[in-house]
Amino acid sequence: MSCSCLMVQRDDNGNVTCGVETVSLEDLPAGDVLIQVTCSSLNYKDALACQGHPGVMRNFPHIPGIDAAGHVVESTSDDFRVGDQVLVTGYDLGSARWGGFSNYVRVPAEWVVPLPKGLSLDEAMTYGTAGFTAAQSVMAIERAGILPEAGEIVVTGATGGVGSLSIAILAKLGYQVAAVTGKPEQEPMLRQLGAKRILSREEVDDTSGKPLLRACWAGAIDTVGGNILLTVLRSTEYRGCVAACGLVAGHDLPLTVYPFILRGITLSGIDSARCPRKERLEIWERLAGLWRVKELEEWTRSIPLAEVPAEAEAMLSGKNFGRILVRPEGPS
Repeated sequence: MSCSCLMVQRDDNGNVTCGVETVSLEDLPAGDVLIQVTCSSLNYKDALACQGHPGVMRNFPHIPGIDAAGHVVESTSDDFRVGDQVLVTGYDLGSARWGGFSNYVRVPAEWVVPLPKGLSLDEAMTYGTAGFTAAQSVMAIERAGILPEAGEIVVTGATGGVGSLSIAILAKLGYQVAAVTGKPEQEPMLRQLGAKRILSREEVDDTSGKPLLRACWAGAIDTVGGNILLTVLRSTEYRGCVAACGLVAGHDLPLTVYPFILRGITLSGIDSARCPRKERLEIWERLAGLWRVKELEEWTRSIPLAEVPAEAEAMLSGKNFGRILVRPEGPS
C-alpha cells in the first residue's frame, strides 16, 4: 500500500524542492501505531521545514508536519485499537522523523493522544501545536498566581497561530488582553478573538537600553523573542510572569537581572515538543472543555498538500494569518 505525502528533497548541488510524492507504507518510520491522517496543520516550524531549514529537519528526504489527527488503522499497543480517533503533536514528528503531511503516519504509542471527548479531528488540528503551546503559556500565567483582576496581559505576534489562540483562551478566562501586531488591518479579527486593546510592534520594541521600563503588564505571552521579549520583560509589573515560546525576531536576550531581582519577574520557557504526558493530556482536556474556543471555524481554512509550499512561503513572509488545516486528500 502507498500513501501520498509532501516530500522535501535536496539534490547533490544543495537545491531544495518540495512537492507531492507517493511512498510505500513500508518506507514509513517504525512505530507501534499506524494512523490514517484526516488532517494536519501548518505551523511556522513546518514552513521552515518545507524550505529545508537545517535547524528544523536533520535528514533528506523529509515529510514535514508536526501535527496529525486521524484514525488508527494498525496498532501493536494495548492502549489503541483500530478505529480509534487520535492526535499527535510534538515529539520528533515532522522534525527528526517523517511527519503529518501524509496520508499515513507511524509513531510510537507514547506519542499518541486519544481524541478528547467533545473535539472533532478538525478542531484538534485547528488547535494543533499552536493551540497546545498557547494553552501551556496560559497555564504558566495561571501558575504564577496572576488572576484576571491583576491587570492586562500582553500577547505578541498576535495574528499568528500561538498568539491568536492565546488571546482567545485568555479572553475566555476573563483576562484583559492587549494584542501586539504589525498587521493593523487584522484589528477586527483580534477584537473578535477577545483583545481589548491593539498595540503596534513599535510600542513594545524599546531600544533605549534602559534596564527597566515603566511597568505596564501583569503578564505576557511572547511568541517572537528578540528585542520585543526584552522590552516586555522590562515592562512587566511586580511579580508578573512572561511566557516565552518563539524566536522569529531573534534568539539573543541581552538583559540585566533587574527585572528578576527588583520586580520578581518570572520568565517561563514554553516547550511543547517534550511536554510530559500527564500535563499533555491535561492540556488537551482543557482545550476540549473549559478552555474550548468555539469560534475556531471563522478564522480557519483548509488546503490540500499541493498548496502547502506556497502557503509556507507566505507564512515565512508574514503574509497570512489564522489557522490553516492541511488535508492529505485535499480540502473537504
